[in-house]
Amino acid sequence: MPNIFHVIKDPVHGTMQFNSKENSWIKPFIDSVNFQRLRHIKQLGLADWIFPGATHSRFSHGLGCCYIVSQICNKLGISDNDKQLVMIAGLLHDIGHGPFSHLFEAIFTDHSIQHEMWTPLFLEEFSRKEFLDAYNERNKKHPLTKKKIDQIRDLITHRCKINKLLSDIVSSQLDADRLDYLLRDSHFCGVTYGNYEFRWLLHCLTIVESDSQKALGVTRKGVGVVEEYLMARRLMIRNVYQHGKKSGAEFFMQEFLKQLAQGILDQKLFSQLKENALIQFLRKMSEFNQTIKSSKNRERAINQYLKDNYSLYQQLCDYDVFELIRELAGWKDQHQAVILAKRLHERCLPKVIPLDVDKIERARALIDGFKGKIFQWQLAIINLPHLSYELLKDPILVQESTGAIKYLHEESLMIGALSDKNEDHYLVCLDQPLLATKAGEKLYNALRNL
Repeated sequence: MPNIFHVIKDPVHGTMQFNSKENSWIKPFIDSVNFQRLRHIKQLGLADWIFPGATHSRFSHGLGCCYIVSQICNKLGISDNDKQLVMIAGLLHDIGHGPFSHLFEAIFTDHSIQHEMWTPLFLEEFSRKEFLDAYNERNKKHPLTKKKIDQIRDLITHRCKINKLLSDIVSSQLDADRLDYLLRDSHFCGVTYGNYEFRWLLHCLTIVESDSQKALGVTRKGVGVVEEYLMARRLMIRNVYQHGKKSGAEFFMQEFLKQLAQGILDQKLFSQLKENALIQFLRKMSEFNQTIKSSKNRERAINQYLKDNYSLYQQLCDYDVFELIRELAGWKDQHQAVILAKRLHERCLPKVIPLDVDKIERARALIDGFKGKIFQWQLAIINLPHLSYELLKDPILVQESTGAIKYLHEESLMIGALSDKNEDHYLVCLDQPLLATKAGEKLYNALRNL
């Protein structure tokens, strides 16, 4: 009997084919409410305010990542049992994201809550008897168990110590996640920075020995395309992910959510919205932010917060935030959250001034000396961290024709120069109305001429 393929048409990978066996492995997860939720969470936060085409979602990225995992497994000859687990892990690796993806993580003090922390709670739902029974009825030759769901969780959350090869496919400097999002984000932003020769890179992937374990590596012929791939990521970070206007817009969005959360605790102004799921979540988040710094057991406090607020979090998507922005933008109150809602609703974004590291202290001195009564968010410096290649933490391995294993930086002068080099840069965000004042205009010109 001929194999029947399930086909998904994708603007990045073209015709993504999953055979009937692969389709039966992933379709129950795709059809779940929690994965469908990712349709309403944009991949790149507010990037579409600068790159109008960048409206793609975590849903499409999850599918693309899963497809690349299947291609890597085919290339490396991964067994069906392992292939099933790693494909599901690739599909679900971003299931823990909140509204506007990484943007939402910054509203927590010190980034104490990140999307990976929510992932185990989402995966617990797939461990329920009802889901597993229905799944295993469809996959009698490859059933799932609670133990296998835990293995999928460990692959996603970087805790899988048993099988480094599978872990590398899901999470490494050469993983399916990055292989997909660079091409996908580049395509939808209408830029070419993220392009690299995917098919040749796939051809050059190989299994290498690392510390007596099998790991993901590349052949010597793949060094050039890995250089291209790593440079593509570097260029996407600098020109898209950390684009000045995008970063300024997201800074305003984060401040809006923080100010709204604080306002919920301090005033009755927002009492009419108390039944809103996002408002309820922000109230709990604000309380958490106030207590986490003084908590004696930080890990326990975080885990308790995640458990207590998961049911609210899993309801949230981009639309909930936009709904509140539109609501508050029509209010006449002068609360900071209302003012920021108006800024965002009218796309009155901050003026952004890029700064080199050596100018930071002078910029801070100018800002500290600014005369005028302003809110903290109207004049701020934001840091944008950037590391192109992590040598010590997670090096890419290269297999010579002789079978010898070397590190990528030993084979590439360019990667050697970039290894573990922080290329952080900074932005000053200046609220547009300040430019209409003489003091604001003077500050703006001084910052530009540093």
